[in-house]
Amino acid sequence: MEFFRIKKDIPFMRHALVFNVISLITFLLAVFFLVTRGLNFSIEFTGGTLMEVSYAQAPSLERLRHQLEADGFTDTQVQNFGSSRDVLIRVPPRKGEASDSDQGEAGLAKVGDRVMASLGKVMPNDTHLVGAGGTAATPETAASKPQLKRVEFVGPQVGKELASDGALALLSVVIGIMAYLALRFEWRFAVSAIIANLHDVVIILGFFALFQWEFSLPVLAAVLAVLGYSVNESVVVFDRVRETFKKARGMATPQVLDHAITSTISRTVITHGSTQLMVTSMLIFGGASLHYFALALTIGILFGIYSSVLVASPLVMWLGVSREQFIKVKVEKPEAVV
Repeated sequence: MEFFRIKKDIPFMRHALVFNVISLITFLLAVFFLVTRGLNFSIEFTGGTLMEVSYAQAPSLERLRHQLEADGFTDTQVQNFGSSRDVLIRVPPRKGEASDSDQGEAGLAKVGDRVMASLGKVMPNDTHLVGAGGTAATPETAASKPQLKRVEFVGPQVGKELASDGALALLSVVIGIMAYLALRFEWRFAVSAIIANLHDVVIILGFFALFQWEFSLPVLAAVLAVLGYSVNESVVVFDRVRETFKKARGMATPQVLDHAITSTISRTVITHGSTQLMVTSMLIFGGASLHYFALALTIGILFGIYSSVLVASPLVMWLGVSREQFIKVKVEKPEAVV
């Protein structure tokens, strides 16, 4: 299926050096931000208190965040889950109080009580934050009092295990992709594709480091998904390269790559366009729980198109791919002497 067909090949390889210089600069900037600013890890990695709170009426999440911040709970995440009346609160460990939750149920209850006291200061339909003295109880405020459903502590040791498991998963995906491409095509394609795909991963992490967006388990899942998604695009282009090498005898390597990329542009637009429509829906309507997951996928899809076409293909060319690597030379057997 094609939306359109480009009859004349676009000379992408003529500007291969420019494309790769742009990619190198972007990659180095991403590494710079990762080293200097670091990732803003979520509670799953850093440890902290996780609470589920239920309301009779849907509360204002913005007011809850402001009240918690006013009471000293900085960097606290407040989001809906399940319904607009259920609230999920993630409280990172505070300096000087990081050991409260390590003291067992008493320390955990202490953190939960302080958070619930802060939430109780936010009344329905208020236009301001409630002071430390509170307000007089009314039937309306009593009915809107938050109910604690669950509180648990995520220790930093668990966070370290999640980080190491995530790194191991990423390494396993990289090794699997290289082995697959080396077996299906040739080692030059495997090296080029994995460099291009890791280029996408580092750039995603660079964006999260630059803007200090929260790096959570869903974002890690998005990064792994981008690896698989990008390699799919690379495989499509490489398959067309191999096919063109076998059919077109008089074309040079840059011309073969230009033809392969041009002939797959329509497919790229259909595939990536339809995927991005779904991801954009999650980004707009998915709420806070899916926001950074969809954002990571959006960055990965956009840079995945660029890297698969304008990073991997020039690398294949510079590594010396040629028609002879795909054409098996027939060896004639000597005739038996009678």
